[in-house]
Amino acid sequence: MSGAGVGLGWARLAAAVAGVLPAAEVDGVWVFSPLRREGREWGTAVLSRVDGDRRRIYTARYVLAVRGKERGKFEATVQEVGSGPVEALAKLLQDAQKRVDDEQPPLPVAPDRWFAPADSGPSR
Repeated sequence: MSGAGVGLGWARLAAAVAGVLPAAEVDGVWVFSPLRREGREWGTAVLSRVDGDRRRIYTARYVLAVRGKERGKFEATVQEVGSGPVEALAKLLQDAQKRVDDEQPPLPVAPDRWFAPADSGPSR
């Protein structure tokens, strides 16, 4: 990986998110460091979406088999975890981080970079 939110797992997660949320409405993406264990990689991102006068916060997670017989198997979930007034972003992000239960804060990634087509450049 050459940066936060870059790599095969992240690209596939972004595509899965774009299938359920309008990418143009996502105004913020934050990614946690992926975990690798027992031939699998787990990744979690927090997304902010403005929906009218509300801000909705989602967690998007993936599991990617990186070794073994199931190499390449990918699973993703997207779940809304909070909503509030548009100006309440900091509080909503703090609450989302508590739900994810990660010690390290997430790193911001520009939505247009995160949702970029996989063939727009190298992913390594």
